[in-house]
Amino acid sequence: MVEWITADGLTDYDAAVAFMEARVAAIHDGRADEAIWLVEHPPLYTAGTSARDGDLLDARFPVHATGRGGQYTYHGPGQRIVYVMLDLNRRGRDVRAFVGKLEAWVIASLAEFGVTGVIRDGRVGVWVSRPDKAPLPDGSPRDDKIAAIGVKLRRWVSFHGIAINVEPDLSHYGGIVPCGISGHGATSLVDLGLPVGMPDLDLALRRQFGTIFGGSRS
Repeated sequence: MVEWITADGLTDYDAAVAFMEARVAAIHDGRADEAIWLVEHPPLYTAGTSARDGDLLDARFPVHATGRGGQYTYHGPGQRIVYVMLDLNRRGRDVRAFVGKLEAWVIASLAEFGVTGVIRDGRVGVWVSRPDKAPLPDGSPRDDKIAAIGVKLRRWVSFHGIAINVEPDLSHYGGIVPCGISGHGATSLVDLGLPVGMPDLDLALRRQFGTIFGGSRS
């Protein structure tokens, strides 16, 4: 069984990490169900285990070192953070397959709003093709990132997870090189012209979770 938890307001990042640490330990020990925790954070940057110092361009918001995979990313209001605490001891100890399921979950949820999310070789996260924007200097098509993925495992229980842009301030990405990738930008559901709110995305995530992972409860 998977418990779904939705936080009200903005959640302090350090408090979120402490909550996840405790919940992951309880899941591993059989004292708690798996959980999906939906939150929003105040504006901040996080640095994953592969973050490069040069990719922090302007530390205009607090910077948090974190043990998840990946590089620098931004979190802030209008972005749905999906903290995924699942037990891979029971779901299969295959990290690549697990990340693939997270990507498929995001893509299926975005599809409910007519958005085609894509995966690009060598680039983490979920992207949206932007033929409406000028191509890159080398002539390649422009993509904008709509969702970031970065997970950590402890004794094969996952935490951290996914960040999906609903209506964040996209200018806040200017303080970092997001995920170490230059040239491409960031987008959101509202930036794409869709009148989608956080509750709409949350419902789509819940509907699609069972299709991809199976097992859910309120």
